[in-house]
Amino acid sequence: MTEQTPGKRAGRVMWVLAWGAGILLATRFFGDWETAQYNPNQAPVSVQGNDYIEVRLVSSRDGHYVSAGQINGNDVTFLLDTGATQVAVPSAVAEQLGLQAGAPIVIRTANGRATAHKTRLDRLKLGAIELRDVPALIAPGMHGDEVLLGMSALKQLEFTQRDGTLMLRQSTLQ
Repeated sequence: MTEQTPGKRAGRVMWVLAWGAGILLATRFFGDWETAQYNPNQAPVSVQGNDYIEVRLVSSRDGHYVSAGQINGNDVTFLLDTGATQVAVPSAVAEQLGLQAGAPIVIRTANGRATAHKTRLDRLKLGAIELRDVPALIAPGMHGDEVLLGMSALKQLEFTQRDGTLMLRQSTLQ
């Protein structure tokens, strides 16, 4: 067995460390890239006009509009769903947000009938748009942590879709 010189041993250690650092950086880069592909609206673009606030959302790779937002000051991820009558909050997310479950209600979903509970959101924010006292449902059958942003919120806004961009506009006139 031949003995390695200290310089050769240090070189090999540096080589292993360099490879390890490269793998960590690549993992981080591709993780961030994948997140951006799923939710390209981590910080939604807002424009303030004289009588409106507009938020522009870019569609995700699969054509959905996903965006970071807030409910009652807590960060959430919204999936905009014009086919949903109400804002629908998964039970686990509702618990984290401290939402109170109100009266039960039977709802029809793509998976059939389910029982949800009425609730109200004191404050819902999407970019610079802020809605108050929004009717919502706590939906026990929903999995994941996305809040469906349905028509109970969206009907308060004007929205237009063009070339993979959704523009939401809130009037600031009272």
